[in-house]
Order: sequence, then structure tokens, then C-alpha cells
Amino acid sequence: MTNTKILWVDDEIDLLKPHVLFLEQKGFTIQTANNGSEALDLIRQNNFDVVLLDENMPGISGIETLTQINEFKPSLAVVMITKSEEEKIMNDALGSNIIDYLIKPVNPNQILLSLKKIIENKELKFKKQLQNYQQNFRQLSLQIMDANLISDWIDIYKKLTYWDIELEKINDENIVSILQDQKHEANLQFSKFYQKNYLNWLQPENENRPELSHTLLKNKVFPMLNKEKSTFLIVIDNLRYDQWKVLEPIIANYFRVEEDTMYCSILPTATHYARNALFAGMLPSEIKKKYPQYWTEESSEENKNQFESELFSEYLKRYGYHSKYHYAKVLNMDFGKKLVENTNQYLNNIVNVVIFNFIDMLSHARTDVEIIRELASDEAAYRSITVSWFEHSPLFDLLKRLAEKNISVVITADHGSIRVNNPIKIIGDKNTNSNLRYKVGKSLGGYDQKEVFEITNPTKAYLPSENLSTTFVFCRNNDFFAYPNNFNYYANYFKNTFQHGGISMEEALVPFVKLIPR
Repeated sequence: MTNTKILWVDDEIDLLKPHVLFLEQKGFTIQTANNGSEALDLIRQNNFDVVLLDENMPGISGIETLTQINEFKPSLAVVMITKSEEEKIMNDALGSNIIDYLIKPVNPNQILLSLKKIIENKELKFKKQLQNYQQNFRQLSLQIMDANLISDWIDIYKKLTYWDIELEKINDENIVSILQDQKHEANLQFSKFYQKNYLNWLQPENENRPELSHTLLKNKVFPMLNKEKSTFLIVIDNLRYDQWKVLEPIIANYFRVEEDTMYCSILPTATHYARNALFAGMLPSEIKKKYPQYWTEESSEENKNQFESELFSEYLKRYGYHSKYHYAKVLNMDFGKKLVENTNQYLNNIVNVVIFNFIDMLSHARTDVEIIRELASDEAAYRSITVSWFEHSPLFDLLKRLAEKNISVVITADHGSIRVNNPIKIIGDKNTNSNLRYKVGKSLGGYDQKEVFEITNPTKAYLPSENLSTTFVFCRNNDFFAYPNNFNYYANYFKNTFQHGGISMEEALVPFVKLIPR
């Protein structure tokens, strides 16, 4: 039971010092709080194994504290401690997902016995999870080898995501390493699959193509539009499927998940291309041809997504939707709060599009800001920061408001991102774009064609060309581009950062979720 972290919450915690010392002598690490608000802050910032929670405290009561714990850490073991033996209080506590219940005054051995029971049960659960993954490992490996449909890859990615989230709780480096190796192998095969099929998917006559960026809204969202009731389309820029899965338990308190699937991002899996295609219902070269005033070239220093609202308006009109709609891009907390305050103004619109850019900003900040690198050091930490942001975000407030108003919601993204760690060399001129996962230009070279997906004729990929010799080159798996000049410096600087634009399950398989209010 060494390394077991306990949070003891009691407004008379100073009087319990002998109990705390007793448990510390038994090998537990004890942290204390004397009110519910302090406890909630500590739980958000730390990973505790068990919480000992006083039921009767001034301010936020034990039951209220427990309710909030269940909203963002439903798997955390909580032992309720109370002076009262009233049946109602016991029922409230037991109905709020506690793991044990103790009546004051408690003695140290009583608490020790409860903790032993909880820890042993958790250890048994962890062992069972390890056994389950080990049993599934071979089955998953065979599934990866045999996958030849996009539905196969969606299923594989869902399973790998499930194990990624579950096994992080066990904190076993060996088993996590095995899972990472399996994810790496899956991404290698997925990249080959994507490269083999991608150009064929783009052909309009291909009836077997998967849902793609430019077909998603027409096929999945437009059928939901109803003049009698508004729909909210929430696009979280750069949201990965694993990030959605850790947000789902929080959102599930307010919405029922009607559909939880994925669609395929077009290439490049970057905002300039994927999100413009999403809102235009067209591929990039088609946008440039039909709406040249709304397309910004790769070489331009202007904002490349400044005309999304105009493209979406044209999209709606092409399919006969002339009703009022609203489009908003949330770039900061103040704007987000105003949006939530004004929610009632938008309820008569046929559709409301809201874009949240936090995760994309976090991804870029993690590359450039050392402290963010430390806070989001790996996928588990990246997910944790996503949850912390969401719990205090205007997005969460908006969702709660929409649930109250009985409004259906779609949550999706334009693309995801992958943590890169393998630099590969490429040569470009001064006009070559800066993205690490794809390069576009007329003088690209120095790369191994076997390591990348090369498109020398952008027309076939419905990508716009600024000149006749434009080439697109995409990284696969967890690779990233680095120039030969100062190669080692840039390779080390960008290693283990989250990037997008290339081909991987994390970037190209994008969550699409329909939510119905409870």
C-alpha cells in the first residue's frame, strides 16, 4: 500500500492529526483539506487513490462535494464519514457513488480496514484489466494485419483509445510501452492504407468512399436541421478522439450520446484545408475555383480561415436552406461568456456554428512554451489538461444551457494531432510552408519517397497549385520534417510535440458525436 495517496477532507482536520500520523506510519501518503472547495481544487490538480470525505462541513457539504467529484472524476474512490446515522443521509451518500460509509467517531484501525479493502479491490481490478489487455493484444494485432476497410480502422482506433485511457490508471511502464508499440504498428499500417486509398476516395463517383471533410455536414448534419428547432454544431479545433472520450463522462450528465463515430479528414489534416472543406462542402481546389475571393493561398501570411462563415452560408443555400443561421469563433474566455449569456438569441436559428480554438492553441503553445511542454508531457497529460480546460470553459457552460433548453448538439473537429518523435529530412526553398507534417512547394527534395506520401500532381488530390511544379509531401505515422541545416537542433526542439497535417489515426480519424438532452 506504499505510494497510495489519500485526501482527507474534514473541517476539524486538525483534531484528526493522530489518525493522519497513524496512517502515514502504515505507508500511506496523506494530504488534508478542511473544506469542500479546497478539496475539489486539490483533486483537479493531483491524482489521489482515495478521498476520506466528511459529510457535514460548512460551505459546500460533503454530499455536494461528492456530486462535483463524480462529474469530473467518477472513478475516484470516496469514503463518506459522518456523525449522522439518518437513513436519508446514508441513502444520499450511497446513491452518489461512494465506495464505503463510516460513522463518527472513527478509530484509526476502522479507517485502515476500509482503505485496505479499497486498495486490494483496485489492485484486483488493475490485474484484471492487465489480463484483459494481454488477452486482447493478439486479437488486436491480427485485426491490424487484416484491416482493409475504413470501418476496420475506426474499430481498431476505438479499441486502442480505450486501452490507452484504461491502462494509464495502472501506471505500469512495461504494459504502457507494449501498448505504444502496438499503436505505432497500427499507425504504420493505417498510413499505408490511407495512402493507397485516398485519391480514389476523392472521386465523386465512388459510392464506397468513407465520410470525408467535405461530405460530412451534407450527410450527417443537414438531415438534422429543422425549422421548428435549432441545432448547435460545435467544432473543437484539433480535438482528438481520446480527448472526446475523457470529456464524454462529464457531458453524459446532461446529454445522451446518440451517435459516437468518426469521419476521415482530407489531406492536409490542417485547418486551412480540412476546416474550409468542412464548411464549404467542397474540396480545396473546388473552393478556389468557385469562390476565389474566399480562398487564401498557402504562401499568404493572411489568416487562411477568415471566410468560413461565408463559405458555410453558400453551402446552406446550395442545399435549399435559406433560414437564419449564426456563426461564432471563440478565441478567448470573455467572448465565450458573452456567447453563453446570449444563447436565447440564437434559439430561432436553424443552425448555430460555434468554433472553439483552445485545443489548437494548446497544441501550438506546447511546441513553443516550455512550461506547457511540461504540463502536457504525453497523451495522458494532454487529455488531463483538456478536461481541466473544459470544466472551466464557456463550452461547458454553453452545453449545460443547451441541455436546459432541450437543444440537440453535434460535437466534431476539423482534424486531430499526433505526438511526433521521428525526424526525417527534407529540402525546400524560402517559400516552402512551415508545417512540420506536410510540405508544399515547387523545389522540394532530399526526402526518401518510401518514407512519405508524395503528390506530384495536386489536381488529382483536389489541391490548389500556385504554379505548375507544386508538390505536396505528407509525413506518416509519428514522423516530422526537419531541414538538413541545424537538423539536430530542430529535431530535438520539435520532438515529442503535438503536430498535425499528415497521416495518422490521431490526425485523420476525427470524432463526430450527436448529443440529445437528457
